[in-house]
Amino acid sequence: MSDIVNKLWGFCHTLRHDGVDYGDYIEQLTYLLFLKMAEERDAEIPAGCDWNTLKEKSGTALTDHYADSLRKLREAGGLLGDIFAQSVPRFNNPVNLKRVITMIDEEDWSAMGVDVKGAAFEGLLEKAASEGKKGAGQYFTPRPLIQTICKVMKPDPRGKPDFKISDPACGTGGFLVCAYEWLVAESKGVYDRADAKRIKTKTYYGQDLVPRPRRLALMNLFLHGVEPHIYLGDTIYEPDRGERYDCVLTNPPFGTKGANQAPDRDDFTIETSNKQLNFVQHVVSTLKPGGRAAMVLPDNCLFEGKAGEVFEILMQDCNLHTVLRLPRGTFTPYSQGVKANVIFFQKGMPTQTVWIFDARSNVPGITKKDRPLTALHFAEFEKAYGKDTNGQSRRSETERFRSFTQSEIANRQFKLDVTWLKDDTLEDSSELPEPQDLAAEAITELEAVVDDLRDIVALLEKEEGVEV
Repeated sequence: MSDIVNKLWGFCHTLRHDGVDYGDYIEQLTYLLFLKMAEERDAEIPAGCDWNTLKEKSGTALTDHYADSLRKLREAGGLLGDIFAQSVPRFNNPVNLKRVITMIDEEDWSAMGVDVKGAAFEGLLEKAASEGKKGAGQYFTPRPLIQTICKVMKPDPRGKPDFKISDPACGTGGFLVCAYEWLVAESKGVYDRADAKRIKTKTYYGQDLVPRPRRLALMNLFLHGVEPHIYLGDTIYEPDRGERYDCVLTNPPFGTKGANQAPDRDDFTIETSNKQLNFVQHVVSTLKPGGRAAMVLPDNCLFEGKAGEVFEILMQDCNLHTVLRLPRGTFTPYSQGVKANVIFFQKGMPTQTVWIFDARSNVPGITKKDRPLTALHFAEFEKAYGKDTNGQSRRSETERFRSFTQSEIANRQFKLDVTWLKDDTLEDSSELPEPQDLAAEAITELEAVVDDLRDIVALLEKEEGVEV
């Protein structure tokens, strides 16, 4: 994949001289990759818009045909219409378009495994970000982590007539694709006739703020034979649409930039401008009774100002049974300095005991080349979690896995930044994070303080009725 990304990215420099910027180029690639993979997988495409017809053209006939194909796909209605909504051709020179088509045609994309377009998109955004071009915006959840979450959460809709799976910050659809792939592996692709259509058309839901990753999510699931429901919009600032879910798997975007004000939502108990804490409230609100969730959250969400208040409410309404502390550098290269966790909870019963697994202390930091994140990083956690999806398996304490009672958490003002292992890697100069990672970590913590100050200012304005 890295070789392919380098090849695709290398041509981006040529296109910039033709007036096509990196964002437009990536967008055009998504259209072309989709058509190529649709042909490989025998997906149904409107007549004349297929890959084989496109690649036979050249010269102005090619650019004209490409523009006409995008128009037909835009107007196709249904899922295809959503995928190609607002699509317009950006290639001015037919020679450049022909070269991109040839590059794509040389690869067998469907043979590369799950979510290949998401991986290519990720690699291209990484290239753009490394050259200082801001706007990549999306942080991608590493596949080994998503796969571990799916293994322990078992998002299984079989035999459950109204079972719905959601990712309210779905990006390119990694969690939804992996949830479906988990089901295919578990069922060997065989379902009861009553289940088959419902699973493919009424099970997978998502939302994203940005059109491009949403389009990729739609494409990825369509190419897996799934018709998802993926909304475009701001999950936490839009009114609750009333849909309720059995399983939520999500990694809300890191960082605090946003509206810088608390959402005006009646279903949010705690008023805060912190995006991640609002996503926690959103997930609790949209879970069905008995529904379960796994959420990736940065460390500061477990201890910053309003965190205690949010988690106190969460632990009253839900069984927050498990917290996984992720290795340093899990989100390399997008946000190396962010230290993060996964929280697992079930709605409908109060928390009695929280089990915390420390996969970070005395674990060498993750790097993209020398120490990449793999399934082995989570093997011990999966075993400790147990087979029960709701964290009710018999568990035993180990060096890395400890239990804390609700009263112990309450004594900490419901803040979950609990540590007990001495991390020797922090004293080893050869294992210290890179300076830029330390700086990024400091920025993350400072942003949390700024969030607290904003909340204080908002409170003063509300109570005193004056501008501060």
